[in-house]
This record gives sequence, structure tokens and C-alpha cells, in this order.
Amino acid sequence: MFVFFRRLKALKQTFKLPLLTVLLVGIASLLWGLHTVTTQTATSDKDDASLLEAFRHVEVASVSDALEQVVGKKMYMTHRMRPIFPSKFAGVALTVHLKKEENDDPAALNGMLSAIDAGQKNSVWVMVVDDGADIAGMGGLMGTAMSARNYAGAVIDGGVRDVAYLQKIGFPVYALGIVPSTSVHHYRFAGANVPVICDGVTVNPGDIVVADADGVAVVPRGAAEKTLALAQQLDYKEHSMYAIIEKAKSIVEAVKQVGRL
Repeated sequence: MFVFFRRLKALKQTFKLPLLTVLLVGIASLLWGLHTVTTQTATSDKDDASLLEAFRHVEVASVSDALEQVVGKKMYMTHRMRPIFPSKFAGVALTVHLKKEENDDPAALNGMLSAIDAGQKNSVWVMVVDDGADIAGMGGLMGTAMSARNYAGAVIDGGVRDVAYLQKIGFPVYALGIVPSTSVHHYRFAGANVPVICDGVTVNPGDIVVADADGVAVVPRGAAEKTLALAQQLDYKEHSMYAIIEKAKSIVEAVKQVGRL
């Protein structure tokens, strides 16, 4: 604000304008700047929503193949990461890390709960529970909060519990397994929106996480548009080949006509 009034003073001195005119010009300029920022933010949100909607319509296998070509490395999680019920989603990574620590601190996991309440629509809860294959990183209460906030889903490098209730409310969760245990008194919140390694894949806050019956892949935000375009091409080629194979009764013939994937 100090800079704003300093510029007004300079404008008045330069053009010898009345103070009221200078103020009106300055206010108009300020309002236009705020309008521009608001418009850019709204456009960015719309672009992100369109991008996620497009990722929901491609197969994760195609995204995984595209990532190997675009990023040059594997960005999919292992066969251990499985859904509690058939699911398909795409969203923006909200990362959380729990470190192993025996404790009697009632506030040890408060940061985790605050992170849930800070999540936005289309967030994907990506939680890493250190050495937590047999520890439930989340359950029905956390899933209800995420569902109420319109999260896309959750991916847990650890276990999950309260599966019957999560199925009832239809909140999709991928995890290493289903276990009845708790993280309370055994873990401490170590950070949110920090880089994590989830089932062997580096996930940064804001990355796009896609999941379907084939598993989970992570798209670095900077490579999202290029990865999506290539995944759509791969989807189209593969789907085109099905009819050729059925008609010719030959996958060799399909490859001849369409090319290798």
C-alpha cells in the first residue's frame, strides 16, 4: 500500500494532475489489477478441472506408458497398492507423512487431522506410513471427512480399516492391505504437502494422481499436459485394435494396421 501511494505521488508530480484525478486513476488501476489476478486464478482453476476431467477418461495403463516416454522413468505403484473396491479417479496430490514413534502424546497426530480439513475439492490424500503395511493409516472417520470435502480418493502406503463403512459411503481408497490396527500412540505426524515416496514413487504436492482397476500412477504437474495428450493417443490406438483383432482373429494383423503401442 505504501508503494501504491508513492506511485500516486510520482504520477501527480510528473503530469501535474489534480490530486482527485490522480487518486481516481490510481484506484482504477488497483481495481483492474485485482480483477486481473482474480480472472487468472479462476482461469487456472478451470484449466485444472478440465485437465482432471480429461485424465478421468483415459486408462491408467496408458498414462503409465505415456509417463515412461515423457518423463523417462516408471511412475506407477506396485501390485501391492490395491483398491478396497473397484474405483477410478484423478485428482491433485495432498501428501502426508507419518513417522514411526511410540508415544503418549495426544497431539501427536493433530497435524494429520488439520491437513484433512485443509484439503480442497479433487484432492487425493497420499499418505506414507513408515513401515506401515500392518498399520491402518486411515479409517472411516478420516474417510468421511475427506468425502465431505469432495476429495477424489486416497492412496495409503500403509493399511486401511473400517472398510465396510468406506464402501458404504463410496469413498475410494487404495492401500497396501486391510488391517484393524491403529496409528495412535505408534506414530507421529511428520509433515503435510511435502515430497514423499509412496510405494516407491516420488509424489510432490500438486502432482496428479490417477487410479483405476490396473493400479495407481503419478503424473508430475509439469508433465501433465504432454502426458495426457500421449495417453489419449495410446488409448485411441489400443481401442481401435480390439475390433481389428476380433474381425481378423489376429493380433499380428492389428499391429500391421495400427502399429505397435
